[in-house]
Amino acid sequence: MTRPTFAKAPHLDVDSILADPSIHIVVCTGAGGVGKTTTAAALGLRAAEMGRNVCVLTIDPAKRLAQAMGLSSLDNTPRMVPGICAPDGSGSLFAMMLDMKRTFDEVVESHADPVRAQQILTNPFYQALSSSFAGTQEYMAMEKLGQLRVRAQAEGTWDLIVVDTPPSRNALDFLDAPARLGSFLDGRFIRILTVPARGAGKGIGRLAAMGFGFFTNVLNKILGAQVLADLGTFVAAIDTTFGGFRERADETYALLKDPGTSFVVVAAPERDALREAAYFVERLRTDDMPLSGLVLNRVQDVIDPEFTSEQAASGAQLLTELAGDADTKNAQEARLTAALLTLHAQRMNLAARQRHLADRFTAAHPGVAVSSVPALAEDVHDLDGLRTIGSLLARAR
Repeated sequence: MTRPTFAKAPHLDVDSILADPSIHIVVCTGAGGVGKTTTAAALGLRAAEMGRNVCVLTIDPAKRLAQAMGLSSLDNTPRMVPGICAPDGSGSLFAMMLDMKRTFDEVVESHADPVRAQQILTNPFYQALSSSFAGTQEYMAMEKLGQLRVRAQAEGTWDLIVVDTPPSRNALDFLDAPARLGSFLDGRFIRILTVPARGAGKGIGRLAAMGFGFFTNVLNKILGAQVLADLGTFVAAIDTTFGGFRERADETYALLKDPGTSFVVVAAPERDALREAAYFVERLRTDDMPLSGLVLNRVQDVIDPEFTSEQAASGAQLLTELAGDADTKNAQEARLTAALLTLHAQRMNLAARQRHLADRFTAAHPGVAVSSVPALAEDVHDLDGLRTIGSLLARAR
């Protein structure tokens, strides 16, 4: 079997990235449903078996990663995958699945005293915010990445963290999430609500409180007294943590831009997926973030590239006409051969379409290195399957 060769794209040398001791974070990103989780797990496994101490952070709601790694479950704590190491005994593999709510709680607990933290954690408005606010999952994925990196530096636990980014509709969401959440918590509406608490007892505070009283009367009619009370309690309690959120957002963004981070964009050879990949490549370049290259996943292999789709389709049609409605052994074999030729023609046409789309991408982004992975007969469901993906990622296109 051969895979189509994509025009003039440099090869993405996955092994050189995984073996580079200066690379401490690999971020796998791209559109939803293109195989980011499998790619992240395969890279993590391959790096561990090369001697790195690896932690894979996944945000995959289908929880396939736990099954593939032979773990009963994954949670917000890294779990060691048993039996994974290099031939010389070095290396290890840990895996975890983001718990968005628990991670948000950890941020609050780290930036507030126990009493104020408890006020925030039990507040109904906070509970809704931490569970469903747009961008919270993306922000918490990056927050957890920061936590893991700090732990790795302090304890020497891992020297490589592989991140599977959230399956959001827009692959760029996680880059914007820290600033978006920070802007919300630092926004004008929230600041207005915190004025009485910050200025209580002062002349300006009393004046602000008078204006705030009129403001709350209006909001009472719109939101309801209980909702407004919960909101007011929340902003009063969280006021002292604003700086912490902003600081962590800035630290997370700086971590993503660090030379020790490597971005790998994952895409399927489909129009929409490659369009999102192109947007992401441009965004990474605009933000000066370290892009390593593109993994083109689920590429159609071609069994015999010299036997064209036109020849296969023509042969299939001829055999079908010769077999007719006869029920002889020769006729049955002819129909079976015709079906195989039709399948070959379909695969050749699919490979041609994929090659055309990939060539358009590489022509528009000639400096982006590419590695392709063929479409497999079945989904990856165990460590051997992940090893196969890792080997395919590393080999020449």
